[in-house]
Amino acid sequence: MASLVEELIEVMENEKQGYDEIRAMSNEKREAIVHGDLGSLEKVTAREEDLASDLKNLENKRARILKDMAVVLGKDGQELSVDKLTDLLDGQPQEQERIIAARDALVASAKEMKFWNDQNQILLKQAIEMVEFDLNLYKNMRQAPETANYNRNAYNTGDLLGSSGFDSKQ
Repeated sequence: MASLVEELIEVMENEKQGYDEIRAMSNEKREAIVHGDLGSLEKVTAREEDLASDLKNLENKRARILKDMAVVLGKDGQELSVDKLTDLLDGQPQEQERIIAARDALVASAKEMKFWNDQNQILLKQAIEMVEFDLNLYKNMRQAPETANYNRNAYNTGDLLGSSGFDSKQ
């Protein structure tokens, strides 16, 4: 059981390090978004995807360790969580404290990473809105206004003014 506890703590510490790395990359991502540097944004995103894959593997390993611990303790593997494990380790305060510390550090790191990802998501939405605004502005600058000319049935003919907006024939 002690080796499983050590392995669980090691996995949780590795997960925390992964979340810290992704959080650190969020600064690079934010700078890339603000400066419109798509090349840098693409590189940071690719590195984030690699780290996210590693974190998923660590999460699966943590779940497997918890299932192994549940078998050793005679509990249901689906119901055993880190919180429940700490309750079960009342007789081993040293391991209990280490697991609680690792869990708290992991949760704090994940929350901070989520905060910065939410901030970057807001920046990306604003950047997309600005691009859409610029495209609409450019598109509308190229369109000429319609004239108020009507045919004999009182329908608008839809004639467009020239690109300069000035009729030189008059």
